[in-house]
Amino acid sequence: MRARILLWIKRLWRTPGVRISAYGAAALLIAFIAPFLDQSIPDSLTERFTRDAVMPILSILASSMLAVTTFSLGMMVTAFRSAADQATPRVYNILMQDMTTLNVLSVFVGAFLFSLGAIVMFRAGFYGESGAVIVFALTIVCIVMIVVAILRWIAHLSRLGSLDHTLGMVEQAARPSLKRLAEARYLGGRAADNAPRIPDDAKPLPSPESGFVQFISMSELHARLEEDDARLWVTTSPGSWVLKGSPLGYVEGDTDIDELIDNFTMGGRRTNEQDARFGIVILSEVASRALSPGINDPGTAIDIIHRVERLLWELGLKLCDADREDELKYDRVIIGTVSAEDLIQDGYASLMQDGGARYEVMAQMLKATNRLTTSEWPELAKAAEKARDSALAIIDRRIDDGDALKSLQKKAQEP
Repeated sequence: MRARILLWIKRLWRTPGVRISAYGAAALLIAFIAPFLDQSIPDSLTERFTRDAVMPILSILASSMLAVTTFSLGMMVTAFRSAADQATPRVYNILMQDMTTLNVLSVFVGAFLFSLGAIVMFRAGFYGESGAVIVFALTIVCIVMIVVAILRWIAHLSRLGSLDHTLGMVEQAARPSLKRLAEARYLGGRAADNAPRIPDDAKPLPSPESGFVQFISMSELHARLEEDDARLWVTTSPGSWVLKGSPLGYVEGDTDIDELIDNFTMGGRRTNEQDARFGIVILSEVASRALSPGINDPGTAIDIIHRVERLLWELGLKLCDADREDELKYDRVIIGTVSAEDLIQDGYASLMQDGGARYEVMAQMLKATNRLTTSEWPELAKAAEKARDSALAIIDRRIDDGDALKSLQKKAQEP
């Protein structure tokens, strides 16, 4: 349960409404507690920074920040929708977690609520002469934060909504789950390949709803299984689609099925927390759309070939790191993992089908798969070699130009 609570807290903190509301609530709280901080203010400061010196600044902040916030929200929504239209709808949820955008909007809303709350407190007579000094100091801090936020926002707006920025965010979103895959290929559990088969008398864990498996709380699962001397075979790894009532896994032993099911987080869409394939799938979708007749942008497809290649190569390096330790933490949970072939297929299969007749796309595909065949991760090298052979087969069927065909076949032999 603790893992699920932490998961929901992280998700809520990345939600625009919650994050911006938290900043706004903090700003209002600061405005309300300012009167209690005025006990040790020197008389010289209270004479210099009076209510008349602070009120005009607060009024300007309140009116200007409301306009800036409204404008920025409109820009954000327009840019994100445009990016989703030219890429794939799956990127919208990733873009909505853009930390720069969320932080800037949070500062704007916080500044507006702070200035508005301070004006109300002044009008209501809650601030004395020394309280005006505290509010003035806080206002200066607020102005500095606004200036920094505006400078960041100006720089960010030049890229916001562009396809390059969108692809960069998708790639960055894919890295944490791939890193976790490298650190614990089986989420800390026991590898299904090296475990006994599911016993005939094992009881199924029915899915509570139809949807994707988003997260599995491995530590809580193992604690319950260890307490009841039971074992669990997980047959639906994160990212799997499951229908209501279908088995999430099978348990051997006398234990509470409902408590085990509670450790599976389900949802209507895939997420990146434990699903190492999802980010690569999104990149592949963007490449396929770029190669559609209506868009006809092979350059984007080539860019994605390189991005997927980079992600897989770095994953191979981490998996083959001499200092890597894939510790078995939860030996009572038996689970499968993502294979290199799965990742190659997710990244390149549809791209090869959609771009099989394009010389420039297939040339880069052959180069990428050739380079991946030299990976230190044997499984990736083998999967890349298989993908290269598939690319050559598609080229033989789709490209009629004999010279282009010979050139591509030659590239397939280049190191």
